[in-house]
Amino acid sequence: MKRYAFIDIQNTASTAQSMLGFFVDWNKLYNYLRYEKGCEKIFFYTGINNGDTDTAKEFEKLGILDGAIVRSKVVMAYKKKDKQHSFICYSCKTENAQVIDMGYEKKANCDVELTVDVLEMSDKAEGEEKEFFIFTGDGDFEFVIRNVIEKGVKVKIVSHAEKKITAGMTYSRYSTKLKNLVKEKPLLVDFLEINNLKFRIKKD
Repeated sequence: MKRYAFIDIQNTASTAQSMLGFFVDWNKLYNYLRYEKGCEKIFFYTGINNGDTDTAKEFEKLGILDGAIVRSKVVMAYKKKDKQHSFICYSCKTENAQVIDMGYEKKANCDVELTVDVLEMSDKAEGEEKEFFIFTGDGDFEFVIRNVIEKGVKVKIVSHAEKKITAGMTYSRYSTKLKNLVKEKPLLVDFLEINNLKFRIKKD
């Protein structure tokens, strides 16, 4: 069986840090996938802040390892949509509107690159058994996963299933779309809890 891994760095790093309290060592993750799971190719998709030479060097070194492929983009700042809050002034009995500046969000969207690589790898060596490890909890990838399992590819989605409640807000890194897909196609799509890999892949 041919095995390949596709790692959404931003999603995976955020899941590990915000939900589980650890930082991922990408070299350790590479070693786990390459030597324990036997992945022929391991794709890393990441955004790098302009001027962040340390991160750039880290992924440059990672990219020269056997079977490792790094797809990187410069992180861009995008303006979030402002919110408008309406309220009534009880002293003057008039309705007022307040515009709340939601600031900017930094993003380096590599979804297209990940999708193209997944589709290309699913088409290669047609007829051979394949297994993909896809590190993300993003429901946007549900469509491409459905596409490749129709070709007979087995998929393991790697994320964190539990929800976190902070200050009355519930946070989840594993989308309902992906969760339902695992239930719907249990013979082709499986879920791998990233917390079970913590002591293999966390930074010292």
